[in-house]
Amino acid sequence: MANVALSWREAAVLSGVLFGFTLLLRSSGARSLKSIAPFAREVGVLAGLYALWQFAGSASLQHTEGAFARARWVVRVEQDWHLPSETRVQNLITGHPWLVEVINLYYATMHFTGLFILLLWMFLRHRDRYEFWRTTIVLLTASCLLVQLLPVAPPRLLPEFGFVDTAAEYGQSVYTALSAVGPDQLSAMPSVHVGWAVLVAIAAWTLTTSRWRWLGVGHAVATVFVVVATANHFWLDGIVATALLGFVLVLQDQAIRLHRYVSVRRAHIPVTSLDGEPATATFD
Repeated sequence: MANVALSWREAAVLSGVLFGFTLLLRSSGARSLKSIAPFAREVGVLAGLYALWQFAGSASLQHTEGAFARARWVVRVEQDWHLPSETRVQNLITGHPWLVEVINLYYATMHFTGLFILLLWMFLRHRDRYEFWRTTIVLLTASCLLVQLLPVAPPRLLPEFGFVDTAAEYGQSVYTALSAVGPDQLSAMPSVHVGWAVLVAIAAWTLTTSRWRWLGVGHAVATVFVVVATANHFWLDGIVATALLGFVLVLQDQAIRLHRYVSVRRAHIPVTSLDGEPATATFD
């Protein structure tokens, strides 16, 4: 599979162009053009997020020492915790070439696609909750990238444990040599794929009561299966990403509660009037 992913520089340039385009649209006298500006801005944010992801990946390649030792440590931890073996999951698909190819394609394309669909849907249908979930995506991705600066090899690079690189076997790998520009190979911990997919599921479930919200749940389940079946991630990679998402959601909730508390307090601050009598000031 040809690698069509943008480098972090290309994504950063695209983000800058979109933000510049947003400013032009805002300054336009045409109302129809101004209405496009928010969409251009948000696509610029998404491109910038992608650039940050790619940059962090390339940065981790500058210090690859210990990546394989940490991956072997993950294997030992999973064994101590009695987590299911990733190789057993792989054995479920390796005898079915068509299924392996579909799963490889899902891994390569659906992580950002699912996220983009969620953002577009929220922007068009749930604008009041869009900012909250966009901020959640940014905070989750940033926290994942900070952890990924400590490189950890994926299971597919550990054949001694029986792991198979399914994408490489079928010529569908999106990964290039470590020295080339492109998605890195040593940022397995935590799994951004899983973190984003679980976020999509939670957001869709909380924003609508339609049966279509099950698509988000299905995407999360499928993503967890796919990243393990392709040997791109350990179970622990997804567990850590989900824990980070939980932390970010709690942090956001506490920040909102604090903001509301401060707003209420400010709205009832006693102020002394010019004649010395107490007065109550309200702030809009």
